[in-house]
Amino acid sequence: MTLRVGVIGTGSIANMHLKSYAAHPDVELATLYDLNVERAREKAATFGALHVAESLQELLDDTTIDAVSVCTWNDSHAELAIKVLESGKHVLVEKPLSTTVAEAEKLARAVERSGKRLQVGFVRRFASNAETLKAFIDAGELGEIYHAKATNIRRLGNPGGWFADSTRSGGGPLLDIGVHVLDLCWYLMGSPAATTVSGVTHTRLGNRGNVTSLSRYTVSDYDPEQNDVEDFAGALIRFENGASLLLETSYSLHATNDHLSVAVYGDKGGAELEPHLRIVTEKHNTVLNIEPQIDNSTFNFDEGFAKEISHFVKMCTRDAADIAPVEHGLEMMRILEAVYESSRLGREIDLRRSR
Repeated sequence: MTLRVGVIGTGSIANMHLKSYAAHPDVELATLYDLNVERAREKAATFGALHVAESLQELLDDTTIDAVSVCTWNDSHAELAIKVLESGKHVLVEKPLSTTVAEAEKLARAVERSGKRLQVGFVRRFASNAETLKAFIDAGELGEIYHAKATNIRRLGNPGGWFADSTRSGGGPLLDIGVHVLDLCWYLMGSPAATTVSGVTHTRLGNRGNVTSLSRYTVSDYDPEQNDVEDFAGALIRFENGASLLLETSYSLHATNDHLSVAVYGDKGGAELEPHLRIVTEKHNTVLNIEPQIDNSTFNFDEGFAKEISHFVKMCTRDAADIAPVEHGLEMMRILEAVYESSRLGREIDLRRSR
């Protein structure tokens, strides 16, 4: 079966979706839509899409389209995903699922009503290192996971543009890069329900456009004066099974280097997933550091997105299990929103009261 796919939003992250769809043998890249029609036409020419819609409604009304990727600003994720579902199409929506818990709950209800499939864009779940470690965990090799650490630090990495505009992004590094490592730890821990969240955010450094000694990724409408999102976010999260998770993430921090780290600890062993996969265990009264021999021991963008897209296609055509369901996106939004609320109020947030 050939899956006819549409893509809404043709910015930078959409390139990964488009590249993966174009390479998939069971996909026909049918229609692209973007507020910037010229950009959509350029991407259609690059990736071989058959049509560029002049309006969102044109794409939604096309009953020959089976599934849609939503690759837009964060503030429109939930609204657009709901419209896609209501038009009778499956949807892959980029992370975060929404910018508020209320929006995520509304989307979860729409998924249930529609009978269609929704996959959240937690792409790091599909990486080889994550799949390998998950197999070890599921087999009980690490025992019960009781603690995890998730760190994604950029010392100079605010992209500017909509990323620095809270009305469109919903937040800064917490919703952009922190959510990736937070979700990955949570997923490896077995996705337990969060009970309490104690969070802090700091807005001290801004875009630091004065720094010229280091290069950085910036969006096309980068403005060094524009920024109303946090520089740094940190949190301690506790779960219903007694496990805990520490999170640190930043766009701008006086750190010596960028730092990416994902680690989980169990009562039989532990593991570091990033910066590359290593497993720690004990055998015969001896501590062992094990390095699984796989092609990509760290996250590889091309591989991760190709496997994410491939699984979405299988979900839509062969009823494969949902690895990143809407319920997980909703729980992640509960945690993220609680981090901001905890920082604002200066106290721990008890999520059990809101369930």
